[in-house]
Amino acid sequence: MPLKTGNMKFINKQMVLAVCLFVMTTLASAQEVVKDTVKAKKPAKVSATMHRKVDGIIATVGDYIILDSDIDKSFLEMTSQGNSIKDITRCQMLGKLLEDKLYAHQAIQDSIVVSDDEVKGKLEEQLSYMVQQLGSMDKVIKYFKKNNEEDFRTDLFEIIKMNKLTSEMQKKIVDAVEITPEEVRNFYKKIPTNELPVFGAEMEVAQIVIQPKVTDAEKQKVIDRLKEFKKEVQDGASFATKAVLYSDDKGSSATGGFYKMNRKTPFVKEFKDVAFSLGEGEISEPFETTFGYHIIYVEKIRGQEIDLRHILLTPTVSDQALKEAKDRAIQIKKKIDSKEVTFAEAARTESDEKETRTNGGVLVNPKTQDTHFELTKMDPALYSQVSNLKDNEVSQPILDVEQSGRKKYKLVTVTNRINEHTADYAKDYIKIKDLALKEKQINAIAKWSEEKIKETYIKINGEYRNCEFTNNWLKK
Repeated sequence: MPLKTGNMKFINKQMVLAVCLFVMTTLASAQEVVKDTVKAKKPAKVSATMHRKVDGIIATVGDYIILDSDIDKSFLEMTSQGNSIKDITRCQMLGKLLEDKLYAHQAIQDSIVVSDDEVKGKLEEQLSYMVQQLGSMDKVIKYFKKNNEEDFRTDLFEIIKMNKLTSEMQKKIVDAVEITPEEVRNFYKKIPTNELPVFGAEMEVAQIVIQPKVTDAEKQKVIDRLKEFKKEVQDGASFATKAVLYSDDKGSSATGGFYKMNRKTPFVKEFKDVAFSLGEGEISEPFETTFGYHIIYVEKIRGQEIDLRHILLTPTVSDQALKEAKDRAIQIKKKIDSKEVTFAEAARTESDEKETRTNGGVLVNPKTQDTHFELTKMDPALYSQVSNLKDNEVSQPILDVEQSGRKKYKLVTVTNRINEHTADYAKDYIKIKDLALKEKQINAIAKWSEEKIKETYIKINGEYRNCEFTNNWLKK
């Protein structure tokens, strides 16, 4: 998502096909199935009997039902991803499906809304990737054992919507969890010395960014086009369709430019300021961020949360402007190499990247929100740029192309190297805080589940009642 702050280019990308297949699971994607979660009291008898009830209703959670065939589908999808199902019982899979249905049911009760347009956009994106990977729609339908494309689309739509409801409900639970420094300290103290985590080798990296100059004529061309889009939408055209066809934001164009955000969502300041200044149904005037020019349409306001769509257009950069940017980067490197200025000083005075120049060009890891990048988890693109640099060495100008197609040059250097080490409270506070917060979030989810199971209608049928669950699904 190119609108988010903090060098998002360096976030590790998941394998495309794995994502496509994973979302197809019948609500088996919210959390990993854990081997010890549930176990069957009579595995042989239960398994043999259950396989014969292909389409029977085996459980009900609130307004949702689970079919015996849903378990078969989940096993099929896990196998299609190359995962072993040897040690996963049908009872375990049912336990996972029960969890997901409970999240989705409660999401509806809490008025969490997932729009059909959002789901349709994701559906088309998933179908496009699947067809690309498997060769044709017929092969996709055959692979997932569906009768025809219409049935496949219907099933995929419901699965994507259910998964989205589940993830939004989980997000609502964990987002409400906060942790104090005292809780972090207590968490660290209770870890036995011989069980303290070991953190891998890390780097701190800094960069200087040189943006090619864009002519006023190119800027105006983009602004005029966005104004045309706004007028056409006000006259009845679809904003979502315009975003799909024309937006340079590849992270959202497939879903019609859709984003859901609140005041804590890490979008660039200019974008958030405009978004929260609009009323429901309003479209902004064109405005500029570091990514280009935008217009925003606010679909829905729910308290502090906004559903919006946007279109991003990036002005064209001439070859001459690109050459001038590279030459400027070369001159900056010469000054640093000759000791006229330090890298940090050059970043503060020469870099065109607002987010890093005040900090001497030092990058913030978007995953951890600190300045350390663990080598084994570093984005391959960033690693390739810094792995061969010696201490205090500055790279040659690197041409960087963003998802939107926008080009820039940058200089990078390694400012610090940290060897593999056992966790230290003072040095690794942010990482320890993250571990403590995750533990507290897990406990919050467990408590939430326990409470919601008590107040939700849940019924498990037939011999699946012989399963022994960690959660009290049978309300014994």
